[in-house]
Amino acid sequence: MYDVPLSLEALVNSENTRIGLVLFPRLTQLDLTGPAEVFGRMPGAEVHLLWKTLDPVPSDRGLSILPTTTFNDCPRLDVICVPGGPGQVELMDDDVTLQFLRRIALGCSLITSVCTGSLVLGAAGLLTGFRATCHWSSIDQLSLLGAEPVHERVVRDRNRITGAGVTSGIDFALTLLAHLSGDQVAQEVQLQMEYDPHPPFESGSPRTAPPALIEATRVKISSFVERRRIATERAAARLANFPGSMPTGRKRSTSGPCQSAASLE
Repeated sequence: MYDVPLSLEALVNSENTRIGLVLFPRLTQLDLTGPAEVFGRMPGAEVHLLWKTLDPVPSDRGLSILPTTTFNDCPRLDVICVPGGPGQVELMDDDVTLQFLRRIALGCSLITSVCTGSLVLGAAGLLTGFRATCHWSSIDQLSLLGAEPVHERVVRDRNRITGAGVTSGIDFALTLLAHLSGDQVAQEVQLQMEYDPHPPFESGSPRTAPPALIEATRVKISSFVERRRIATERAAARLANFPGSMPTGRKRSTSGPCQSAASLE
């Protein structure tokens, strides 16, 4: 059994913050390494790269990442973060990982994700009644898991913080860093990283990309997105029959966007 999570106020004032980033085969490495770069520069951060074993975990583009901590050896965390990637589809049916997320979340002050990692949180019953975001191609699937889809780059709802697709992981991590360590520290880290994006094309979002490009991209990824939807529907069916789901977000907070898990009911 994990300890009761620190309140957000206590976490902000803590000298040490334990952050866990979940690995899995065929994750999108930038979903994880973008936030890891930010968190690695956070004063007092203790970052754990988590998986079932300590064997190298292959990403979807060939880069392998070494876990530092197994699920079984994971200490109490203050923050848990789930990235996305093609392997997320299989992770939706992975009982060991879903049970780990449910268990570790009990002691976390912040429960977070990047890209389609929000669907994994949803499959674990951790986004029911919460506002959240996801990769643009699959954001609608959040509603199948009881979450409220929000088309924003970073979404905060009480103690849930979710980032949209891939590159938004850096924005997500800087947002979380500002929340815990203050704007000054977050701005210093942003400057250290020279995070000042000026992409060569205005095509990084459906809001700005040409309609023909959006349609062509949707067609290209449609078969995979359908596979993802089928996995999401299976997860939704299991949630409907899951008696021990986590506390939901039915009651909206009036005291701020983030609270500890213990204060959600």
